[in-house]
Amino acid sequence: MSAPEVRGAAVSPEGEAPAGAPLLEVEQVRKLFPLKGRGSVLPLRAAHVPMLHAVDGVDLAIGTGESVGLVGESGCGKSTLVRLITRTLDPTAGAIRFRGEDIARIPASAFARVPQRKLIQMVFQDPTDSLNPRYTARETIAEPLRLLGGLSGTALSTRIDAVAALVQMPHELLGRFPHQLSGGQKARVGIARAIALEPSLLILDEPTAALDVSVQAVILHLLADLKQKLGMSYLFVSHDLNIVRLLCDRLMVMYLGRIVESGPARQVFESPRHPYTRALLSAIPGLGGGASRRIRLEGDPTSPIDPDPDRCRFHGRCPKGQDACTRSSPALVQLAPGQVVACHFPESA
Repeated sequence: MSAPEVRGAAVSPEGEAPAGAPLLEVEQVRKLFPLKGRGSVLPLRAAHVPMLHAVDGVDLAIGTGESVGLVGESGCGKSTLVRLITRTLDPTAGAIRFRGEDIARIPASAFARVPQRKLIQMVFQDPTDSLNPRYTARETIAEPLRLLGGLSGTALSTRIDAVAALVQMPHELLGRFPHQLSGGQKARVGIARAIALEPSLLILDEPTAALDVSVQAVILHLLADLKQKLGMSYLFVSHDLNIVRLLCDRLMVMYLGRIVESGPARQVFESPRHPYTRALLSAIPGLGGGASRRIRLEGDPTSPIDPDPDRCRFHGRCPKGQDACTRSSPALVQLAPGQVVACHFPESA
């Protein structure tokens, strides 16, 4: 069967990316939402429709087998970026290349029907909300295997058992419904569902946020073990910087729709160069190093609605802000091997 075509773009997910190319490469991706007021209809000749800049020119790359952490405060655009990558939302502009193929050209409404869909999977924040209360654990794991994997009968049953074993889910619990499972057990079901199709990229959106602290460590150990066994790439979205420090190879810091710092996780933690990154890390109890005292940000954040393109978005909260920050928006510049920062006056190493 020939590869399906969407908007003239050939789809060939089973092929590997070009040698040396990242598994996932996001290039200058933007997502703008028009604001039309509370149910009002703008005049046909309205001069301008206000736009909310949720994601505004993001570059991101994830290599095969690599784990990348994406951090930033609520409202910075992390969830929107995840929806763009998983193709449940169409970008306003930019490219999203997966295994060398620009999947941004595939409409979100059609992405569920193309083969790449099974290669990008997600583990959601709250396992209770993300599981169908009418499905047993076995039925939950079976659903993607039937719909996207085409399995049935003995092959389906064998695969479910194998995946359950991978996440250390006891066989006798597979017949239970979500309300009959503990938080940790529901988390295992959600992870099993995500890895059942052997994805290349697993996106984890605060996967332990809804769990007790005692359970979090067990699930994080499981995720680290699965990454090593299955060779998947991770995009780990989290507010918990300690978790990101433990699990991720690289760290990306997002602020108001843009990446403001990126680099090897250990390097960024030990020597944060952007003032916002330094403030985030200073909130971690007992971290020490470059963020030994708590940095409190004063002032009001820039509005994400039609922000001034010639002004740094962190200006107004930045302790190092100067007049130059109001005249030009800083571009990402490499300050150390692999570490890039968008700041006119970066912190010293």
